[in-house]
Amino acid sequence: MRISFDLSDNDLKHFRLIMQQAQTACRDMGEAQIIAAARQTLNDVRSGDVPDFIRARIEQLEPLVGMLTDTDWGLPDTERQHVLQALTYFSDKDDLIPDDIPGVGFLDDAIMIELVVAELGEELDSYRDFCQFRDDAKSRGDDAERSDWLRARRQELQTRAGKKRRRGPLGLF
Repeated sequence: MRISFDLSDNDLKHFRLIMQQAQTACRDMGEAQIIAAARQTLNDVRSGDVPDFIRARIEQLEPLVGMLTDTDWGLPDTERQHVLQALTYFSDKDDLIPDDIPGVGFLDDAIMIELVVAELGEELDSYRDFCQFRDDAKSRGDDAERSDWLRARRQELQTRAGKKRRRGPLGLF
């Protein structure tokens, strides 16, 4: 079964405000705390009785965290700040719908991750391409000059993302 809904400009304005409030509330959190909170949300969803449609969306936090922690990727500072700002929403268990409400606690998180993924789509696509390139090279045994070819591929993909970047629906960053 497929259920979908459209978000109006007013709805997007509302979610933008909620994200801004989350960013303000987490202003004093460090990068490690924000990453840990996102990982905790992932763990809570993976270990909890959460509907599959929510679980599938929250799993999209994994590549966002990966973009920040993958030392081969080396995310530039501006994009790094964008991803951290996006992850701040997942730092508050008592957000729009408190996470501990059975069945629907992560519904707002699922909606927000969809908006974040739309906003950071180019960066996510480039990171996924990079991971695939790296995995393919490893499976072929291409380790000679690994840092050079990884650096070249990373630069190419990050430049592509920067050229294609467009403002997402929220205008979060």
